[in-house]
Amino acid sequence: MPQVTVTPLEPLDEPLGGPAPTMRPAPVDRLPGTSSDDPFLRLAAGWLVGHPANTATAYRRDLEAWARWCVQLDVHPLAAERHHVDLWVRHLSTQAQPRTGRQAAPASIARRLSALAGFYDYGVHDAQVLTHSPVASVRRPKVSDESQAIGLTADELRCLLTAATAHSPRSAALIYLLTFCGLRISEALNAEVRDYGHDHGHRVLKVTRKGGKTARVALAPPVVRALETYLAERTTGPIFIGRHGEGRYGYKVAQEQIARLCRGAGLPAGVTPHSLRHSYATESLRLGAALQDVQDALGHADPRTTRRYDRSRHNLDRSPNYLLAAALTPSDAPAPPTPNQPRKG
Repeated sequence: MPQVTVTPLEPLDEPLGGPAPTMRPAPVDRLPGTSSDDPFLRLAAGWLVGHPANTATAYRRDLEAWARWCVQLDVHPLAAERHHVDLWVRHLSTQAQPRTGRQAAPASIARRLSALAGFYDYGVHDAQVLTHSPVASVRRPKVSDESQAIGLTADELRCLLTAATAHSPRSAALIYLLTFCGLRISEALNAEVRDYGHDHGHRVLKVTRKGGKTARVALAPPVVRALETYLAERTTGPIFIGRHGEGRYGYKVAQEQIARLCRGAGLPAGVTPHSLRHSYATESLRLGAALQDVQDALGHADPRTTRRYDRSRHNLDRSPNYLLAAALTPSDAPAPPTPNQPRKG
């Protein structure tokens, strides 16, 4: 059987906390890596290799964060118990996090716990190197049924589009794609020029969704014009390339550029690339697009995920009660009293 190379997690400031627990040698030997590699890293490599690249990258970050927490507790990640996970949840929910400067949102905590649960379940049931999962009975935080991302109004989106157009063809192409197609920024940045084409009279872009699924996204005329201007005569390589035409446009650099454009356009603080995806869903639903069509456009498996973006869904003007009453009430029925008109009797 060919040896699978361990893809290490990001280097930690200190060695993994505490000694590794004693595990049966035979199952451990089946994991990627060699006996000189820490079993946590070997187990992580075995678990991550079964996921699509983008998912594996996100899960890798979650495992790195968990490993760093275990270092602080001086406990090896494979020797952790439920109370260690509970302490981590309390820390995430009450302390300012280094990257954002604020407490982690319930959705972020739930996502990290989901990743951790999948990792330990793999260690118990698939790799069979662990006897139990410390995450098995941990209570997950309740996630709001509304997206916590900052949404932009139609006027704010227009300001951002204008700022991107004035900045550069690359900024215009990226902002137009995110705004008019609702793409995740990873979907846009990972696209290749060969993915830009035609389908039954539509200009389309083939993107890779979460989980590795591909989808063809219809491109409205403003997006096509922005892409044509940016691509010029290029026919190969990534659509979005770095400075001086070298390499792929990086996620962090793109995110920083979007933040600068937002500041220049006078938009609220805290706008992220995901804010544009949120705004795409909100505005599409507000303009009357069917929920299932927006769901498909965003690549959501569950319509409840799409509904989290619909900030106007509690608007009483949209109540189906009025539609039903208008359709079934006889035309000669008396009109209801106005709010200031006293009721008879």
